[in-house]
Amino acid sequence: MSALTLYLPQDSVVVAMGADAVADALQVAAATRGVALELRRTSSRGLFWLEPLLEVEVAGVRHGLAAVQAADADSVLTALLAAGAPMHPKAIGPVAEIPQLKRQQRQIFSRAGLTRPVSLDDYQAHGGGRGLQRARTLSAAAVVEEVLQSGLRGRGGAAFPAGIKWRTVQQAQSASKYVVCNADEGDSGTFADRMVMEGDPLLLIEGMKIAALAVGATQGYIYVRSEYPQAVATLRAAIAAAEAAGWLGEDASGQTFHLEVRVGAGAYICGEETAMLESIEGKRGTVRAKPPIPALAGLFGQPTLVHNVLSFAAVPGILADGAATYQAMGMGRSRGTLPFQLAGNVRFGGLYELAFGPTLHELVNELGGGTRSGRPVKAAQVGGPLGAWVPLSDFDLPLDYEAFAARQAMLGHGGVVVADDSVNLGQMARFAMAFCAEESCGKCTPCRIGSTRGVEVIDRILHKQDTHANVALLHDLCDTLLHGSLCALGGMTPYPVQSALRHFPQDFGLTPEEAQP
Repeated sequence: MSALTLYLPQDSVVVAMGADAVADALQVAAATRGVALELRRTSSRGLFWLEPLLEVEVAGVRHGLAAVQAADADSVLTALLAAGAPMHPKAIGPVAEIPQLKRQQRQIFSRAGLTRPVSLDDYQAHGGGRGLQRARTLSAAAVVEEVLQSGLRGRGGAAFPAGIKWRTVQQAQSASKYVVCNADEGDSGTFADRMVMEGDPLLLIEGMKIAALAVGATQGYIYVRSEYPQAVATLRAAIAAAEAAGWLGEDASGQTFHLEVRVGAGAYICGEETAMLESIEGKRGTVRAKPPIPALAGLFGQPTLVHNVLSFAAVPGILADGAATYQAMGMGRSRGTLPFQLAGNVRFGGLYELAFGPTLHELVNELGGGTRSGRPVKAAQVGGPLGAWVPLSDFDLPLDYEAFAARQAMLGHGGVVVADDSVNLGQMARFAMAFCAEESCGKCTPCRIGSTRGVEVIDRILHKQDTHANVALLHDLCDTLLHGSLCALGGMTPYPVQSALRHFPQDFGLTPEEAQP
């Protein structure tokens, strides 16, 4: 009798929702029946409202059972053994037909939910490795040109053209160069980096290997925060598998690239690239003044290519399918796809990888289903804790770097946190200043002192103390933070504060006129 094969994610979110208990219960139930069960622990599809999502393949089509718990194991097995397709109260039919999944344009997450994270066989069977294979047939300059022509921009938040950064490192003259992945994902409501590291780590390794070939680096580091222990363990296992397969170390052509995982203590500021480099060097994570830029003088003073996880993860697809294919997706200067992470008070929270261009309304209300509380959507914070609060009146804004910048907002890492009408944005503005004060590295005065004074000024406004003077002072303070801070932590803290003040003055106890500078 052939074994019954089932698929169950092992993403840390799914494990927190009881996936390991479900796996154990299924094994016990199968053993009791004398059924041979092969339970494959895969990555997550990112449809978190359906997790733990158990899947079974029937006639080449994956069918799902949603929100399975350990107590369901017996009835699930009974249903699966009795019928060709799952007939069970938790059966949801073909997974690929779920509207929130079917509408996506998955490139980076094309293997999500399908493969086992550290299985090289699974990875290659689903298209992995083609980018590296092609890169090895091209010159370094040609690889850089592919990235440049694709229009890829850094997905860490700054959206700097990746190809220009690659070309700068490649042309720098130095005996040693580095490739560093900034995986210090610390923004509230973001989890795409973690999903890649836990679910498809070989994609990140492939992207970094291609980058190393292109810029001439022999050593790479992945900097991960300590709050991601499962990501760290999975990455290390994947690096070992890649070394065994000859992808890392010295390959058949004589090219060498070693890769290590470095674990940070979890300071938010270490998500800033120069603070991260300081941390990797064993120093306190404080921001470096620029210039010089890391592409010329980065890790240990050498030319260093720094990207976040999503940026490196986009590279294998660009090399495999060609720059023109990637360039064809998106709008304006925002090319390719961005994995939007929908969180907060939302009905269908999860990961939505889309080409740039749909509106916030489509993402939050159509795909996300509105708020989980059932109350009206009030606003969404886009781009992490330092992103602007976008009011409903701007929900027709296309998800595009330039369109958001024109409205004094940003896409950042693609995190979208939804708030209903019960949320007070005056308090959220205060939280932004307090967050900056808590996480500031202390290197520059506007951030270190300005954020603390910002909390005090907002408190005085909320308590109606000398309102006119304090509103003027808050605007001046935000202007100083915006233009005088060394890095984006201080420089972007005004975004949530000023957007809340501009769009929701009533939450500060102000009229629209009183909230003006």
